[in-house]
Amino acid sequence: MTAPLECALQLAWTSESSLEAVMRTLTRKGAATRQRILEGAAAHIREHGVADMTLDDVLARTATSKSQLFHYFPAGREELLLAVARFEADRVLEDQRPQLGDLTSWPAWQSWRDKVVDRYRRQGRLCPLNSVTSQLGSRTPGAQAVVTELMHRWQAEIATGVRHMQDAGEIDPGLDPDRAAAALLAGIQGGVLIQMSTGETDHLEAALDMGIAHLRASKLASS
Repeated sequence: MTAPLECALQLAWTSESSLEAVMRTLTRKGAATRQRILEGAAAHIREHGVADMTLDDVLARTATSKSQLFHYFPAGREELLLAVARFEADRVLEDQRPQLGDLTSWPAWQSWRDKVVDRYRRQGRLCPLNSVTSQLGSRTPGAQAVVTELMHRWQAEIATGVRHMQDAGEIDPGLDPDRAAAALLAGIQGGVLIQMSTGETDHLEAALDMGIAHLRASKLASS
């Protein structure tokens, strides 16, 4: 891939405003076709992995023509994989809703904890986002940016929950919400990484349980 094309892909797929601008130029039918190709590619990767996925696999699965695929993804496979990476990154957060956006009581935190564990238990050892970004590698900075943006968004939502609990008097007001959220997110990611190797969610569950317990205990420690 040439450097100018790589830069174009990075700009196109790491900017929400750019993505929205592209989508506004599509007709309703065009947007539906593009989404069908994107979801078909994502489904194929979830079932079979990304290494051997070809554009012909996507065409057969989505009943689209090669001209249609290249119309919506002009750079071909790599641009499609970048789009899948963003799709899967968005799915990580959507799969945690509405609990992630409603961390307003300890039962709500427990409900979110259960939602996270269930999500990764159902996902199993194959992480489609990790598979896609690993396939794209360091030669595609846009893929790294997708993951970085996901982590920032995820951490910010957890931090919002911490701040709410601080306002409610349930967490030590001296605790840094962003660092607390970062630590909890690091535990989740470590637990998921171990699950990808072992198939077990024990470490993920322990990271969530201990992280939430630490937040709860901070109120007592500050009393």
